[in-house]
Amino acid sequence: MSLERGLFTLGHSPDPDDAFMFYAMAESKIDLRGYRFEHRLEDIQTLNERALRGELHISAISIHAYAYVTRRYALLPCGASMGDGYGPILVRKIPKPNAQIPNPNQYVDLRESLRDSVIAVPGKMTSAFLALQLFLGEFDYVVVPFDQIFEAVKNGRADAGLIIHEGQLTYARSGFQKVIDLGEWWKNETGLPLPLGGNVLRKDIPPRVQHDLLEIIRESIDFGLAHRDEAVRHSMSYARDMDTDLAGKFIGMYVNEFTRDYGETGRAAIRKFLGEARDKGYIDAPVEAEFV
Repeated sequence: MSLERGLFTLGHSPDPDDAFMFYAMAESKIDLRGYRFEHRLEDIQTLNERALRGELHISAISIHAYAYVTRRYALLPCGASMGDGYGPILVRKIPKPNAQIPNPNQYVDLRESLRDSVIAVPGKMTSAFLALQLFLGEFDYVVVPFDQIFEAVKNGRADAGLIIHEGQLTYARSGFQKVIDLGEWWKNETGLPLPLGGNVLRKDIPPRVQHDLLEIIRESIDFGLAHRDEAVRHSMSYARDMDTDLAGKFIGMYVNEFTRDYGETGRAAIRKFLGEARDKGYIDAPVEAEFV
């Protein structure tokens, strides 16, 4: 893509929260200042892998994956997906009557009950995977596309599944039981929200243009929040197995004040999350979060 022509690749997930966030840009509801954007909709694991290669100008990315792309990308201060007391959920099939269920508040017992389990995860670079490592330590896993994790548990390929996206709201009706909410656990442990996703911008873009792109994305988020019903309707084509009420609830979980700007709390959460991972050996390089 030629920067001189003002054409930028913008990668994000085909999910209602990202669709909500970028609605105003996709439909030219705001002043794009002469820039054009080619939206690339791909699952988060694919976007993480593309970021490793520096392929897209702007991209949604897992905060976990950001640790590996700091040479090429800086974090935008807007566009965060933070789970403030909620987040990725570990689920398993609803057990037979009278089966012993560990109390999720008894973390020692819960960890012990999962020691010999195979867990289906949505990608090794996802923040959900890193959060589960921080909670559980080493574990056996199989990587499965996020929208096939329920099926992997149902057919016995895995004993439990790590659920992201809309599955966090639909697991019960799909016949699954929550084992633990990792965002809730993290909040209890640290008092901080769990940083899941963010947007990154390539560092080789000129500073003046970086500033313009940041302002456009922030205006797009603000437009969605100010025209919520309109933006939710736009997002419904990406709302797998959700009605409007459920999609609106999901969007509200992940498009909020942290999305407008991390603030000091959000930035502290990133430092804590990646710092803990570094200290425990799950990330092999020190990470300094650099913001546009």
